[in-house]
Amino acid sequence: MLSRMNDPRETIDLHDAGSMRALAHPMRLRILGLLRVEGPSTVGALAERTGEAPGSASYHIATLAKHGFVVEAPELARDKRERWWRAAHLITSWRSEEFLGDPEAHAASDAMRRVVLDSYHRELLEAIDAEAELEPEWVAASDSSDGAARLTIDEFRELNAELDAVREKWWGVGREPRPGTRAVRWMTHTFPRPER
Repeated sequence: MLSRMNDPRETIDLHDAGSMRALAHPMRLRILGLLRVEGPSTVGALAERTGEAPGSASYHIATLAKHGFVVEAPELARDKRERWWRAAHLITSWRSEEFLGDPEAHAASDAMRRVVLDSYHRELLEAIDAEAELEPEWVAASDSSDGAARLTIDEFRELNAELDAVREKWWGVGREPRPGTRAVRWMTHTFPRPER
């Protein structure tokens, strides 16, 4: 659920290397994603869902909390020993160009983005594995594609603005479960290709 979309009420904007390093870990990224998509949880339930040892899951939650990605949800606890956690924001936002002049922040941004891209890759492979269990119409409605064009910088910005508008539209429509719906995931990446 990492994005460059900006809604200050629902977004955490990353500007420091420490926060980016905190997310540059596959398990922390997965835990944050689970809390954002599935809602609040206890450490025990997160450990069970991820296959992580409870002590390790607790360490990852503490790291996420330290950097403001998650907060406690004490109103959900049934007793004083039970601790619930929720995502503090729905969206993580960053501006890669902010870090170009700062080697430490750039390295942290690079590490975080590589972990994010690796998680996308794993998720796409899991989707392929799950197709055999889906109804044919859901498989037929799926898509994987790419494209390339020679664009000016203004055209490149326009492409990204249009993609942002499409994501915002469908995210707004599908934020809450409704009859006949199932979770649908989209991933888009646009970037200038190195000239060779």
